[in-house]
Amino acid sequence: MKKLSILICLMLLIGCVQKEPKHFTNEVLNRMTPIKDQGDSETCWIYAMLAAIETEHLAWGDSVNLSPYYIEKMMEQEPDAPKSKRGECATLIRLIEKYGIVGYDAMRSIDTPAPRYVFMYGAEYTPQEFARSVCAPGEYLQLMCNKSKPYYEESELEVPDNWLHDVYLNIPMDSLIVKTERAVRQHHGVCWEDKGHGMAIVGIAHDDEGKKYFIMKNSWGTDRPYGGLEYISFEDFRSKTVAVEMTKKAYGLP
Repeated sequence: MKKLSILICLMLLIGCVQKEPKHFTNEVLNRMTPIKDQGDSETCWIYAMLAAIETEHLAWGDSVNLSPYYIEKMMEQEPDAPKSKRGECATLIRLIEKYGIVGYDAMRSIDTPAPRYVFMYGAEYTPQEFARSVCAPGEYLQLMCNKSKPYYEESELEVPDNWLHDVYLNIPMDSLIVKTERAVRQHHGVCWEDKGHGMAIVGIAHDDEGKKYFIMKNSWGTDRPYGGLEYISFEDFRSKTVAVEMTKKAYGLP
């Protein structure tokens, strides 16, 4: 019994030892705004798409830092919005077009009243007017890969979180990976979603064996092994991707 107890203790100690974070070499790491924390909310899709928009603007030399709480507050006006406040990144684009957006400093909490105006460089704008400079109507493209639907045609993304019934351009996975990698290397903001989470893609990396990864900006705060970033392998991207959002320019359209 004594030997068994010692063995069990050793096994528990080994199980408690944390593995060292994997080493990555960043090939591209695009500019980004500070990492945010969604807390206990289920609004990762808001944080992810806003982060992609922010990175897109930083590539232009234009700095914007947007409030996820404003969009969360506007959802209260949507009769079809789920109580969980879940959604798709395309949902964020639709809500921005309808309700506008404000800067992060103007609304840092869901308990803060939604601002009626945005003040920039001595000028006054409505959230809708400001939104048109941040995300022009029709600027972003939703992409998916569904083998059961025709490629290079638009189809509704059939998941519960797509409660606005947005349609996505369906392309082969090989093409989706190529388009995504090229967009990131060209410093565009890109948004990625799997079945349970969404993040902005901000870079490309490889490990010591040469395996390739997308670097993603997470919305779970900075108290994580890579300071708020996550490394998702191209293999996981291939098997887990539900949708990707990028500008039409990043995709290669005029």
